[in-house]
Amino acid sequence: MSSSSPIVYSFSLLLSLALIFIFAPEILPSQNPFFSPHDDHDDLALFNKALRSASSVHGRGRGHRRLRISRLATKNPTPKIAFLFLTNSNLTFAPLWDRFLRGHSHLYNIYVHADPFSDVQILPPPFESHLIPSKKTERASPSLIAAERRLLARAILDDPFNLYFALISQHCVPLHSFPFLYRSLLGENPLRAFTSQPRHRSFIEILSDDPNLPERYAARGDGVMLPEVPFEDFRVGSQFFVLAKRHALLVLADRKLWRKFRLKCLNLDSCYPEEHYFPTLLSMADPEGCSRFTLTNVNWTGSFDGHPYTYEAAEISAGLVRRLRRSNSSYPYFFARKFSPECLPPLMDIAEDVIFRD
Repeated sequence: MSSSSPIVYSFSLLLSLALIFIFAPEILPSQNPFFSPHDDHDDLALFNKALRSASSVHGRGRGHRRLRISRLATKNPTPKIAFLFLTNSNLTFAPLWDRFLRGHSHLYNIYVHADPFSDVQILPPPFESHLIPSKKTERASPSLIAAERRLLARAILDDPFNLYFALISQHCVPLHSFPFLYRSLLGENPLRAFTSQPRHRSFIEILSDDPNLPERYAARGDGVMLPEVPFEDFRVGSQFFVLAKRHALLVLADRKLWRKFRLKCLNLDSCYPEEHYFPTLLSMADPEGCSRFTLTNVNWTGSFDGHPYTYEAAEISAGLVRRLRRSNSSYPYFFARKFSPECLPPLMDIAEDVIFRD
């Protein structure tokens, strides 16, 4: 018996190593240089807290939901739009956004996720007091998904009246007045906006016919996305969205797809997790509840290294604003990117007479 023990131990060790190799991706945190297990643990606690908070506000039954809203409405009955700014540089267009939002503070909230390892300086008004606890972000990594989920969670925790969540980049500018955007999304009856929440649509681009979809799907390795994400369910879309609250909560509750999309990319040229995760998740969970169109106009003509066309100061005009508003959806575009910092002065010059005149 004793003479066979080394053989048995060796076999057991080899078997254990084989099992770890096979099942480690499912039971251990992904090894991604831009997203640590510690970050994942912190975020999970935050998301669970936000989900519990939303559950205590809305309840589970229809009557319970009315009761909770009625009690909250005695304090402030106004539904709001949460603007989620994701940035790794200074908010150059803050003066334009300030003018866009001025006079409507009871109808919106602002939340800013600024990469603490970037060159972001002190945020100007009205953003300086709205910075959330932020972590490092990196292009073509799941850290951008995590940052966007972090923004959603903080907005849900902060104010139960945030009913829409608009993700904005530092290069985005508004194309309409705030009242026009608000009425388009929520109407003019606050109580109806609350009771109609189950019918609110999300505005997120969802594409299934992108010619690069096979390469993007296999960016983490052949078959890695299975079984949670079959190729026929994989989608691509714009990073920037406007989510209804029920879909924001769905994003925070997701664990299954996140386990796949947080994995390290092997082919960085085809891997843009933030453009895949949200369209895929919402298309699989509630395809009829999404418009499949984004409200942010992005010009990919002449794009370079994965970046869209950048508008320069000489191009700013009333005609450009009118062209950027046009959409194939039933809604016009409400935002546009990408603009160089030099565009701020000419945009400010036409703000009142063109941009905010609907």
